[in-house]
Amino acid sequence: MLLRSGIVFTPLTSPSLCLSKTPPQRLTLPIITSSYSVSDVVLESKGFTLHRNTTDGLNLDHLNSVFVAVGFPRRDPDKIRVALEHTDSLIWVQYNKTQRPVAFARATGDGVFNAIIWDVVVDPIYQGVGLGKAVMERILDELLQKGITNIALYSEPRVLGFYRPLGFISDPDGIRGMVYSRKQNKNKKKF
Repeated sequence: MLLRSGIVFTPLTSPSLCLSKTPPQRLTLPIITSSYSVSDVVLESKGFTLHRNTTDGLNLDHLNSVFVAVGFPRRDPDKIRVALEHTDSLIWVQYNKTQRPVAFARATGDGVFNAIIWDVVVDPIYQGVGLGKAVMERILDELLQKGITNIALYSEPRVLGFYRPLGFISDPDGIRGMVYSRKQNKNKKKF
């Protein structure tokens, strides 16, 4: 994918939004407002622990449950482990009462020029309190501190509005990303 300098957003539709027929119950938690001024101490005071670049204590089965709850397909835990071993930046939030991951984001890249943010998820029960913004601000800050300014991500169209206030834009200067699709290649005629 050819991208120019600056923060870039490339939309991609992903699987179904919710696998459950009944919507999850939301917890009543205080909304975490303001920008990056929400410190780790504030998160802790609300019952959350933020983890940076470590998988210590991260239960992959519980993380997989969050992936499924937001509509991602269930993933093989061994493959998740390999993906995390090849991850450059990792931010996840644990709810202390349950000891489970409730928000997650990771980035891969070349460590110098380019990065792609993957797997941004917040357990539906904990959505709306600022955890998604907290993980995104921290992962962006980490990448920018490394000097990486060409940052892309994939997102479902229904959540584009979440990323725009964080600095993401669609199709800057008319640049469009492309994604390899096995489905499209299966339809090609062989000569």
